[in-house]
Amino acid sequence: MDKIGFVNRVASFYPKLKTELKIAHLPYTSIQYVNRSLKAVSLYSLLFTILFFFVLQKAKLSIAFLVPAFFVLFILLFQYSLLTIRAKIRKREREVNKEVLFVGRYLLVKLYSGRPLLNALIETAESRGIASKYIKEIVDDIGTGSTIEDALNNAMIYSPSDKLRRILFHINNALQLGINVTKPLESVLEEITREEELEIRKYGKKLNTLVIFYMLGAVILPSLGVALFIVVSSFINLSIGLEDLLIFTLFIVMLQFIFITLFKSIRPMVNL
Repeated sequence: MDKIGFVNRVASFYPKLKTELKIAHLPYTSIQYVNRSLKAVSLYSLLFTILFFFVLQKAKLSIAFLVPAFFVLFILLFQYSLLTIRAKIRKREREVNKEVLFVGRYLLVKLYSGRPLLNALIETAESRGIASKYIKEIVDDIGTGSTIEDALNNAMIYSPSDKLRRILFHINNALQLGINVTKPLESVLEEITREEELEIRKYGKKLNTLVIFYMLGAVILPSLGVALFIVVSSFINLSIGLEDLLIFTLFIVMLQFIFITLFKSIRPMVNL
């Protein structure tokens, strides 16, 4: 099997890759991304296998482990390259969700002021923020000859945010039914607002629990532990060196970093 056939074969195992690449705004086709990933993964797998060879020599083990190690590393690194796409989609989803209410309300104000839907979309696309860029893509799609309905359908397919997708769905549905867009848009914005208020309340409850664990694990236990350790070591003549203090300090820093990461990860990306 030639190289192109192998790349096509690998890409065929991931039918959603084309859509995910477009949602993540990565400028590659599925074939191009798989080909690019296979080249990078092959190089990194080879480098790690060479390092593993020296480890085996040092440990006086058989080099027969190198072949399975290479293939295991190859598979793991390739799967990681696919996970980076989903990570980018997740990041864009959080960024859009933070601004989706602002964009929706801005569009609603323009519609209530008497602007036609296309003009309201154009003016919304000129506002700041990543969410407005998706509206600009809709406007650009319409400018290339697509109907508003087709442009909205296309945007719904490739939107990373479910909230933005729901807003576009209600606008498109109102257009197809031939009714006023403002009422469905206002309804879905109120629904999203209630959901985000609920997310904030849930975040408050999670935050209270995490703060308790933070106070116990990162403040109280380390301070009391050091005090007790110093008292006990003075009775049993246990010496405490600089290395021990540095290791303990490093442990506290890592613990603090873990808690900071947890606080950021559970924070809802909302902007009421």
